Amino acid sequence: MNAPLARISRRQFRFLALTLLCCSALPSGLLATAAAAEAEPIKVMTYNLRYASKLPPNAWFQRRPVAAAMLQELKPDIVGTQEGVYLQIKDLQTDLPDYAWIGTGRDGGSRGEFMAIFYRRDRLEPLEFDHFWLSDTPDVIGSTTWGNSNRRMVTWVKFLDRKSQEEFYFFNTHFDHQVQAAREKSAELIRERVGALKTKLPVILVGDFNAAAEANKAYATLVNEDGFSDTWKTAREQGEAVGTFHNYGGPRKGGVRIDWILTRGPVEALATSVVTFSKDNQYPSDHFPVVATLQCRASKSD
Repeated sequence: MNAPLARISRRQFRFLALTLLCCSALPSGLLATAAAAEAEPIKVMTYNLRYASKLPPNAWFQRRPVAAAMLQELKPDIVGTQEGVYLQIKDLQTDLPDYAWIGTGRDGGSRGEFMAIFYRRDRLEPLEFDHFWLSDTPDVIGSTTWGNSNRRMVTWVKFLDRKSQEEFYFFNTHFDHQVQAAREKSAELIRERVGALKTKLPVILVGDFNAAAEANKAYATLVNEDGFSDTWKTAREQGEAVGTFHNYGGPRKGGVRIDWILTRGPVEALATSVVTFSKDNQYPSDHFPVVATLQCRASKSD
C-alpha cells in the first residue's frame, strides 16, 4: 500500500466507498442535470464591426488592432458580428487564432456584408448551420422584397457546449436601417423560423436591430411572454446604460439601445453590459458591442 492510502482510516475508507456507490447508483439524468448546473456559463457578444472603410480617422486598418485587443481582453465564447466584409472576417480570423467562424456574404459567397459567427473552438462544436434572407423568399440568396435596398439576412448555428454537453441555437442578424416595415417583417420571419424548430433547447438571438429596444414594434414582436426575453432586462447584473450606436463619439448615457442579446428557453442571463472599450482614443467600431454571460440549463436534445 502506498503512503497516501496508508493514512486513510478504515472508517474513512468505508465512507469514501459508500459515497462512490451512491453516486454510481444515481440515474444518469440526475447526473447530467448536476453536471449542467455546475457548468461554466458562456459569454456571448453582439458586435457590429462597421464595414472596412479606408478613410481615416476610423479606417479599418486603424480599428483592427483595437478590435483584436478588445476581443482578446474580453474572451467571449461566441460573437455574432454584423456588417463585416470578407476582408475583415479574414483579418479577425488571423488575429484570433483560438476562434473559428461560420458565415456567408449577404450577396452570396464572399460578396457583401457577413453575419459571421465567431466561436471558441475549444469550447463549442458546431452541429448544424444555415442562412436565410429577410424577405418573402428567405431561401433565395440576396433576396429583398420589403422595400429595403440593402439585402438583410440571418446566419444561425446549432452548437454543442463541450464542457456541459448541452446544445443550443445561436441566431445572428442585422435589420434594415431605413424601412420600418422591413424591420417588423424581419422580426416576424425570425419568430416563425425559430418556432418551426419546435425545440426545447435554448435559443440565443443577437444582432444590430436598428430599432430602439422597448420602443419599436419589431422589438415587441420578438420580446414577449411566449417569445424571447431581453437579457438587458432579465440579467441579474447590468452595466451602465449607454446607447449602443455612438458614431465614434464615445459613451452617451440614456442613448438608444439598438444592439440586443435575446434568449428563449432554458437559459438564464447572469450579467450584461455595453462594451465601451477604446485604445489611444480609437474605438473599434461606431457601435458599442454588448456582452452577456448566460447559463444554459439542462434540457432535452432535439
